[in-house]
Amino acid sequence: MMKRRGITRDATQLPTEAELEILNILWTLGPSTVRDVHTASAKDTGYTTILKQMQVMSEKGLLSRNERYRSHVYEARMAKEQTQRQLTRSLMQRAFDGSAKNLVLGALSSQKVSAKDLAEIRRMLDEYERGAR
Repeated sequence: MMKRRGITRDATQLPTEAELEILNILWTLGPSTVRDVHTASAKDTGYTTILKQMQVMSEKGLLSRNERYRSHVYEARMAKEQTQRQLTRSLMQRAFDGSAKNLVLGALSSQKVSAKDLAEIRRMLDEYERGAR
């Protein structure tokens, strides 16, 4: 369980795939109305469906809602990188028995990785190792 500004977050409050789509839109656009999110959505989802999803996300603590304006403005409560770390940690625990090595091997073996990406991963691992000392 994780606590942030009075909000308790556990694995049941991780964003779903549909919620991640909304979060990605908000991380790109910044604070936005439901109409903005609906317009930017790649899926053919109805306005009221997105409205309901965003209301639920606000209740879950994934979004904050500013009610100062006629149209409520929503924004992600956590930065994209923080959410990615939380999702990775959860996936690593649930699917890879807590092993970072197995998570990385699973990711690398799931699809073809370019030589350029492998070189970048090696460089990042070297940097990580130097910083961990």
